[in-house]
Amino acid sequence: MVLALLAALFGALGGLVLIYSVDLPQIDDLERYRPSAITELYDIHGAIIGSFALERRVVVGYDDIPPILRYAVLSIEDKNFERHWGVNLFRVAGAAYRDLTRDSRAQGASTLTMQLARNLFLSPDRTFRRKLQEVFLSIQIERNFTKEQIFTLYANQIYLGQGVYGFEAGSEYYFSKRARDLTLPEAALLAALPRGPSRYSPITYPERALHRRNRVLNAMLEDGILTQQQAEAAKAAPLGLRIEPPPNTVAPWFVEEVRRELDKRFGAEMVHRGGLRVYTTLDLGLQQVANQSTLDGLAAYERRQGWKGQLLNVIAGGSSLNAFRHPDWSLPLAPGTYIHGLVTEVLPYEVTVRVGQRNVLIDSDGWAWTKHATATNFLHVGDIVYVKITQPTDANGTLLHATLEQDSGAQAALLAVDNASGEVLAMVGGRDFNLSQYDRATQAERQTGSSFKAYVYTAAMEAGEMPESKILDAPITFSTPSGPYVPHDYDNRYLGNISLLRAFADSRNVPALKLANQLGIEKVIATARRFGVTSSLPPYLPLALGSAGVSLYEQVAAYSSFPNDGIRLTPYFIRRVTNADGETLYRAATEVHLSTDQKSAREMMQMLEAVTQPGGTAAAASQLHHPLGGKTGTTNDFTDAWFLGFSPSYTCGVWVGYDNRQSLGNKETGARAALPIWMQFMRAAITGQPQENFPSESLPQASSAPAASPAQAAQPQPQ
Repeated sequence: MVLALLAALFGALGGLVLIYSVDLPQIDDLERYRPSAITELYDIHGAIIGSFALERRVVVGYDDIPPILRYAVLSIEDKNFERHWGVNLFRVAGAAYRDLTRDSRAQGASTLTMQLARNLFLSPDRTFRRKLQEVFLSIQIERNFTKEQIFTLYANQIYLGQGVYGFEAGSEYYFSKRARDLTLPEAALLAALPRGPSRYSPITYPERALHRRNRVLNAMLEDGILTQQQAEAAKAAPLGLRIEPPPNTVAPWFVEEVRRELDKRFGAEMVHRGGLRVYTTLDLGLQQVANQSTLDGLAAYERRQGWKGQLLNVIAGGSSLNAFRHPDWSLPLAPGTYIHGLVTEVLPYEVTVRVGQRNVLIDSDGWAWTKHATATNFLHVGDIVYVKITQPTDANGTLLHATLEQDSGAQAALLAVDNASGEVLAMVGGRDFNLSQYDRATQAERQTGSSFKAYVYTAAMEAGEMPESKILDAPITFSTPSGPYVPHDYDNRYLGNISLLRAFADSRNVPALKLANQLGIEKVIATARRFGVTSSLPPYLPLALGSAGVSLYEQVAAYSSFPNDGIRLTPYFIRRVTNADGETLYRAATEVHLSTDQKSAREMMQMLEAVTQPGGTAAAASQLHHPLGGKTGTTNDFTDAWFLGFSPSYTCGVWVGYDNRQSLGNKETGARAALPIWMQFMRAAITGQPQENFPSESLPQASSAPAASPAQAAQPQPQ
C-alpha cells in the first residue's frame, strides 16, 4: 500500500512537471539574449546629447559592477546565491502558499535566479503554474550558466523605477555617475529598489527609500561585510540624489529631427531597443549658446512690448497650489534659465515663486520694467509666471533669485551650419519644447520678407549686372493680373539713382521689384530652386519681396552658398551610426550642389557684406569686428522677422514671430527682433577664428558685356 501511494505521488508530481514544463521558453534563448539597450546620441566632441529607449538600460559586464554593489544586492536579496542551485524549496513553498491564500505578495521568497527567470520569460501573475515554471527555469539557468553570468544578467535586467533597468542605468539616473563610482550609501539605495521600485522610490517616497536603504546596510552588517562604524556612517548619510534632466533637453528639436531620420533608416524598433551609437553633427557648446541667445532675444522683445499680464491662475481654474506641476520643471535651475513658476506669496516688494521643489524670490528690481511700483498691483497667488533665474541668494543655493519675464507666445527659431561640411551645429525650434514640439526651424514655412531679395539680385548678377550698376529708386506702378500694384519702401522715401549695392544694403523694395520684373519672375524662381528652396513659390511679382513661405532650414542652406563661392552643401544631422558592437551601419555622404557661379557669388558677397556694415540694415553686426555678411527680412505688418548671415566658417539664420501670424509690433523688423539673437550666437561662434577671411582672389573678367541688363533697362533714358 505504501509503495502504491508513493508511486502515485511521484507519478502525479511527474505529471505536473511534464504539464507545466511543456511550454517553457528554451534555455538556449537566454544564450542568445540581448537586452533592450539605450540608443545614445553624441555631439562632435563625444558628449551625450540625447537617447532613445523603451527601457532605459546600459548593459555592462560583471567587472563593471563594483563589489560593494554586489555585496549589497546579495545581502538583501539572496544571501545564499553562491551556494544554492537556483531555488530555496522551503521559501518557495511558503511563498506559493501565501500567494494563494493572501492578497499581498510574499516577500523574500525568490532567489536572484528566480527573479531573473521571471523578469526574462514569465508573466507577473501570482499563480501556482507560474511559480512552478519559475522553479524549472531557474534550475535550467543554474545548470547552463555560471554564477557570474547569472548575476550579470540580473544586474542588467532588474527594474529600478522611473523607466530605468539595470544598475548601471540606475546609477546614472539617480546619481549621475557610473556604477563603479558609487559610494556605500548610494550602492545600498540601488540594492534597495528591486523589491519595490515604486513603493521605495527615493523621488516619490524618500522616507520609505531611506528606511529600506538602511535595512540593506543592516543586512550587510549582519553578513560581516561592514563594520559597525561603516554601517552607522552610511545610515547617517542623506539619500544624495543627483537626478539630472535627460540629455534630450539640451537640443530637443535637433534630437527629434535625428529620431525621425533614424526611424526612416532603421525602423522604430531598432532605434528604441537596439543600443545604437549615433554620432551627430551637433556642437554642444554652440547649442547651449543658441538656446540662451534665443531666449535672451525673446525676453528683450517681450520687454519692449511692455507688460501685458493676462496670466493664467491655477486657483481661478479650480486647481490647488500643491497639485500644480508645470511641464518645464524638469529643467535644471541654473543662472540664465528661463522657466515657468507658480506664485505662492505676494508682498509689495517681494514675490515668492515655486519652481518644482525650489522657491525663487523676485524683488522690485526684477519687475521694474513692467512699470508697476508694487507686486500687489498686478500679481496674485496662483499666477503662472515666466521668470529668469539669476543667482542663488544663499550659500547653499536653497533660495534662488530671479527676474520677472513675460511669455506672450512669441516664438523664435535658429539654425547654424558649418560652411565647409554642411553639418548642422545648433538648432532651436521654438521657445519651449515642453509646451510645443513643433519645429519652427525645419517644419514651419514663413514669409521671408526682404531676405528673399538675395535670389533676385543673384539672378541679376548672373545676367551681367555688377554691384556698382545703377538703378532708379522712384515711384512706379506695375500692371498685374489682379490690377495695378504700387509698391512702397519701408521708410516711404525714394533715393533716386543708386547702385545695386546701395539698394540691396538698404533693402529698397522698388529696385528689387524692378529687377524681378525685367528678369522675369520665373527666372527668379529658377534661381531660388538652384539654391535649394523647395517650398511653393507662386509666380507673382510680390514674390521678389518675400511673399512666399520658406523654411529656415532652406534659407540657411541657401545662404551658405555665398561664402562657399556658390557651392551649397545640403545640411545634415548625423555623421555616423554604429550598432552596439561598434560596426558602422551608416555614414553620411556630403551632397554638393552648384547654386551659382563663382563670379556671381563673389559679387553677391560684396552686397551681403555691405548689409552688415555701417549704412546697411544690419549695421549693428559691425560691432563684432569680423568678416560677416547677411540679409535682414521683415514682412508686412511685422509678422515675421528674419536675419540670415554668415562668417567664412558658419552660416546662421534666425526667425522670430508668432505661430498664429499676429504682428510682432510696430517697427519689430528683422534688424531689431532677429539680428540681436544672431549676433549673440555668432559672437561665440567666431571666437578663436580672428584671422579668417572670405575668398578674395581676383575675379575673372566677363568676355563681353551684355547688350542690356535689367537694371540698365530700368534707368531713365536721356531726352
